[in-house]
Amino acid sequence: MPFEFGTAGRVMVGPGRAAELPSVLAGLGSRVLVCTGSRPASHAGLVDGVQLPAAVVTVRGEPTTESARAAAAVAREHGADVVAAIGGGSVIDLAKAVAMLLGNGGDPLDYLEVVGSGGKISKPAVPLVALPTTAGTGAEVTANAVLASPAHRVKASLRSPLMIPRVALVDPLLTVTCPPHVTAASGLDALTQCLEPFVSVRANPLTDCLARGGLRHAAAGLRRAYADGTDLEARSDMTVCSLLGGMTLANAKLGAVHGLASVVGAAADVPHGAACAALLAPVVEANVRALRSGQRGGAALARYAEAAQLLTGDPGAAIEDGVAWIRETVTQLRIPGLREFGLTPQVFGDVAAVAMKASSTQGNPVVLSHDDLCAILAAAA
Repeated sequence: MPFEFGTAGRVMVGPGRAAELPSVLAGLGSRVLVCTGSRPASHAGLVDGVQLPAAVVTVRGEPTTESARAAAAVAREHGADVVAAIGGGSVIDLAKAVAMLLGNGGDPLDYLEVVGSGGKISKPAVPLVALPTTAGTGAEVTANAVLASPAHRVKASLRSPLMIPRVALVDPLLTVTCPPHVTAASGLDALTQCLEPFVSVRANPLTDCLARGGLRHAAAGLRRAYADGTDLEARSDMTVCSLLGGMTLANAKLGAVHGLASVVGAAADVPHGAACAALLAPVVEANVRALRSGQRGGAALARYAEAAQLLTGDPGAAIEDGVAWIRETVTQLRIPGLREFGLTPQVFGDVAAVAMKASSTQGNPVVLSHDDLCAILAAAA
């Protein structure tokens, strides 16, 4: 079968690798824009070690079209020709948007899907070095950046292989201070980003290998990283899980979990990882029901069974055992239902209608109806 695969030009993984940031940046540009989270002091040592002239912008919450526009203006005023991102998925997404705008010019809405013009990104982004501080989105190796558009009450993507960061600098030591609730939500997002591409209609032999590895690392590290954030082995497992999930989703699409999560996050104040965590088991169950009801699903059902075996460590595990493992994990990690974030049944229909058209949903192994999606939202609430 024909397929393509793209990822970061250089992937550097391991405890202590973040200390190499200054030398990496020095080889890529002359003036740097550094994007960090809302508490830049927590990474002051890294930022202070950068030897290039640097401007710093912070990301408070999930990035928006306006915050991307403002950060790009700072970068242009500074004359930045390289970007560094030190933070979670939101920080890295903002940095990817800025790096793309520096390379292509214009405004985020010139390129944004759904609510913007969706223009083609034709030129490479300026070099971006991504240092994830959470193990979840895999944004350090993906080809898109999600931006919220408050005016449209929706999240949409800038998307192009030309946006993949030049260097992914993955250091599990950066994740050890991640709070338990963030560890939980981001870790279940990472697991989801290995499972959905594994059963996707766009899966290929290379992404299959990566997804299997990611599921093994999630099984080994997720519960342990939540229980003890200083467990470096568990943190390392989850950074690798997140990295592999990013590589797989960038090349094999996702599914209904992410199709719904992107819309849920715009309809209510639900962090992306928490939305994915709450939706994961209900989506798997809905997919399995639909696949067993007659849609062509033998291959996907076999994949779900294999995933169950990888997650439970039991070579004889059935799909139901895998779902039970996911539900037990969601309970142990204290993931709240969507209603706790303000998602009400009154919006289920609208959320489902938009999610049916979402790019991620197109990778789902089976076509789910509007009623199916509404039932998933009710189960996740």
